[in-house]
Amino acid sequence: MSTIMTTPVRPVVRTEEIRVAVHAADPLVRAGLRSALGDGPGISLREDPAQADVLVAVAGNDPRRIPAGSARLVLVADEPNQAELWAAVERGLAVVVARSEATPGRLLRAVADAHAGRGDLPADQLGSLLRGISRLHKEVLEPRELTLSGLSPRETEVLRLLAEGFDTAEIARRVAYSDRTVKNILHGLLSRFNLRNRTHVVAYALREGLI
Repeated sequence: MSTIMTTPVRPVVRTEEIRVAVHAADPLVRAGLRSALGDGPGISLREDPAQADVLVAVAGNDPRRIPAGSARLVLVADEPNQAELWAAVERGLAVVVARSEATPGRLLRAVADAHAGRGDLPADQLGSLLRGISRLHKEVLEPRELTLSGLSPRETEVLRLLAEGFDTAEIARRVAYSDRTVKNILHGLLSRFNLRNRTHVVAYALREGLI
């Protein structure tokens, strides 16, 4: 009796689809970017940036015209100045690609990096951005008793103790605040970040790296 050999069927592995929108003031540039990205594997082009995971935008005279939203931004630009960088950061900047390097392969790699949460800025632009962040901290945040995380030192301390399992009274004793002050701090955090309860605020703080 002969034995029939069969080849095992391998499961099909589906790559995650990345929703990408394009922004450019010049219609020809926009069409060129869409054409370059449209052939990429795992790319799904969107007209509305609000429906995109990644927005690829060409820097213009006013970077504030780049749509703001939750999408991570790939900025195609030649040596953006600090004001342009800040405007891009406010819009979710993840990767900067020089115009001369904006080939289909480079753009697809930038989109993948942005989607995965990997940042990529040229060294000189990164240095400019870090200097600006340092100045922001010293001139704006520090006088208002805030840190770059958006939390005040006492908010951070209360959150850390809450994450360690201490209740309101125990936290108040450890940081020498009144119970009412601790409750007000927690209420302010819940309201500011639109969170439901203390467990939620601790989970949010840990997930976002705030504590």
